[in-house]
Amino acid sequence: MSGGALGFLMLPRSEDVVIREGRGSHLISVDGRDYIDYLMGSGPMLVGHCHPRILEAVEHQIRQGTTFYFLNEPAIRLAEQVIEAVPCAEQVRYVTTGSDATFLSLRAARAFTGRPKILKFEGGWHGTGDFAMFGTVPGEASDYPHADPDSLGVPGVLADEVLVAPYNDTEFALQVIEEYADELAGIIIEPLQRVLRPVPGFLEAVREACDRHGIVMIYDEIVTGFRLAWGGAQEAYGVVPDMACYGKAMAGGFPLAVIAGRRDIMELYGNVGRAPNTIAWASGTFNGNPVAATAALAAMDILREPGVYDQLHRIGGRLRAGIEEAGRKHGIPVQALGEDMVFGVRFMENSNPTQWVDLLDNDREMGTRFAIECVKRGILIVPNEKFYISIAHSEDDVDRTLEIVDEALAACRAKAA
Repeated sequence: MSGGALGFLMLPRSEDVVIREGRGSHLISVDGRDYIDYLMGSGPMLVGHCHPRILEAVEHQIRQGTTFYFLNEPAIRLAEQVIEAVPCAEQVRYVTTGSDATFLSLRAARAFTGRPKILKFEGGWHGTGDFAMFGTVPGEASDYPHADPDSLGVPGVLADEVLVAPYNDTEFALQVIEEYADELAGIIIEPLQRVLRPVPGFLEAVREACDRHGIVMIYDEIVTGFRLAWGGAQEAYGVVPDMACYGKAMAGGFPLAVIAGRRDIMELYGNVGRAPNTIAWASGTFNGNPVAATAALAAMDILREPGVYDQLHRIGGRLRAGIEEAGRKHGIPVQALGEDMVFGVRFMENSNPTQWVDLLDNDREMGTRFAIECVKRGILIVPNEKFYISIAHSEDDVDRTLEIVDEALAACRAKAA
């Protein structure tokens, strides 16, 4: 297996695990160890592992068929649910992954406007498409509004088409937009950028500038969608884009993603009665897969129940506060940054970072030591990455987690002495 892993979020080799099964908020390794899971599949398992309602729905659908390519009832019903829930959604287009969704949303923006350039924000993760792989994980501030490719194999010519600005710097973002307005097709934003919340007025200013210049505003809600609120970041932060991308939590652990947006933009994906070179191509063998759509319908039915988001706030808020308090107890600067449902533990003094470069102060070595000590004691996290809270996490999970965090920080302090 290339790289010895399934993706980029990895434990140190000394602590790596192979998982046998998941139940609720816990994972069991092949050697029988039980872990409280805070990676949750890197976000999809918002309702927990093996939720019985999702299993029942999926098992029923599998007996009826696993993929058709043609329109199917679960996909139609799910489209209706997404349009009901998502403020910007007038139409949807199915894809399979978040990377597909962001890549094809940018294609639609270019097709709609006839312009070539995209603006993104430094530190924003929009998948592994070539246009997304600029200014994603720089070790220092980029040469704004330009950035180097993050990956081998990304054509250098794309550097002229992807502009990068620091997140939450409203003044600079508006300067870039004004300078390149006639060339900008779209602006793609993680409204909660990794662990950085938007400062007051930032999203509103970008929205107004997009309206003024006819630029397509795109939210990457792969992480925030159906997690921060039933209406995602659009509901939580009160600013509605032209398009938005969804995945992870909405599908209950199955590979499905959605592009949602304004009808006049979304209709560019349609090919009925149109020549191939007059559409924005967006097609895939498993798009709208009935099994994945069935899982998503079940997951969304669970998430829309009363009290779900209050519970996520309560569990996540208590955990964040407890982690920071444990840091103070041991004299270690620890910040639990982000939102209650998804946050990152960073070892730094700054409790209110607003830009990617602020996060470079994080003591990554301490973060790795902390993760190792947590994994040894039964918490499954990845160094310097996010904690994902699910509705399956209980008060007992939080109690045990905070005990382990206390022990882990004590061990980190002892090793640093």
